[in-house]
Amino acid sequence: MAINPDLAGRVYPPAEAYDVAREKIREFARAVKAEHPAHHDVDAARALGHADLVAPPTFAIIVAQRADAQLVADPESGIDFSRVVHAEQRFTHHRPIVAGDRLTAELHVDQVRAMGGGAMITTRAEISAVGAAGAAEKVATTVSSILVRGEGQ
Repeated sequence: MAINPDLAGRVYPPAEAYDVAREKIREFARAVKAEHPAHHDVDAARALGHADLVAPPTFAIIVAQRADAQLVADPESGIDFSRVVHAEQRFTHHRPIVAGDRLTAELHVDQVRAMGGGAMITTRAEISAVGAAGAAEKVATTVSSILVRGEGQ
C-alpha cells in the first residue's frame, strides 16, 4: 500500500495522558547518561527553582512517540512500520518537564513528500501539561521526520 498523500494537514487528538513520575525521570536520565543532579535529586531541582525533578530535554520523546503511534496505526496512512526509518527529531521547549506533570500531545502531520517508491513524513507533536482544572499549558513542541521505504528499497 502506498503512503496516503492526503495525510498532510491531518490532526490526531491527544491520546491518553502520560503522568510524569520521579522514577521515570530518573530511569530516563540514567539511560541517556544525563547526570545533572536536578534529574535525580528533588532538593537539587528545588534549589534551581523547580517544583520537582526536572526531566532531561529529550524526555519529551516518550510522549511524542505515543502521539506518532496514532499515525502509524491509522489504516488510512498506508504506513508499514517495518519499513520506517527515523530521519530527524527536533525539540522546542516552552518550559521544563517536571515530575507531577500530566502530559498530552496533539499530533499534526505537517508534510508528506513522495520519495521514489516511499515517502518522507514530517509530524509535529504539541505537548501540553494538563492541570487539575483541565487547563492546558504548552510544554514542548517536537518535530519528527520519518522515511517510509517503498517496496524493493
